[in-house]
Amino acid sequence: MSLVNISVKDFTSELAAKKSVPGGGGASALAAAIGTALGSMVGEFTVGKKKYLNVEDDIKDLMKRADEIRLALLECIDEDAVAFEPLSKAYSLPKEEPGRDEIMEKCLKDAAKVPFKILKLACSAVELQRDFSDKGSVIMISDAATGSALLEGAIKGAAVNVKINTKSMKDRQYADALDSEVSELVSKYTVLAREIYEDVWNRL
Repeated sequence: MSLVNISVKDFTSELAAKKSVPGGGGASALAAAIGTALGSMVGEFTVGKKKYLNVEDDIKDLMKRADEIRLALLECIDEDAVAFEPLSKAYSLPKEEPGRDEIMEKCLKDAAKVPFKILKLACSAVELQRDFSDKGSVIMISDAATGSALLEGAIKGAAVNVKINTKSMKDRQYADALDSEVSELVSKYTVLAREIYEDVWNRL
């Protein structure tokens, strides 16, 4: 079952259920996709307006990039579910099972890859949101702020879903390097998302 193609009602029901997937990773991807879409909405209400003719090409480019990010984030919802399933099975293996440690390590690394991808996509979307809020129609800037707030939450959600996997990895060099990269991205882009939100707040 593709989680992307079910209704919002059904997705949230699945999320609320006693199931491993969808979980925090998929929810973060959806939040980021919604936040990104709000940036595109600002763009749609900007293009074609005489007042913003000087930035129309920039806005169109932003919208194209935002659409690519949004679609990639939606793909991540199913990718996250697929990546987590082997890990949930690996946890149920008896500790004395031959090769269990190797299986677990591979599953942990695979499970961490998708939320890390979500994190990077959400960070890219925040950069676009900055331009949407600066160049887009002033009557739509609250949507840019809302998008930034959602993206900040998505970044935090994706990051913690990376760390829950790196925590259990035996390859500490790999885990520590990934944790370090995650921390740098979170530190930079949550601040940027908050700055966008606060800037819009103060302009209203």
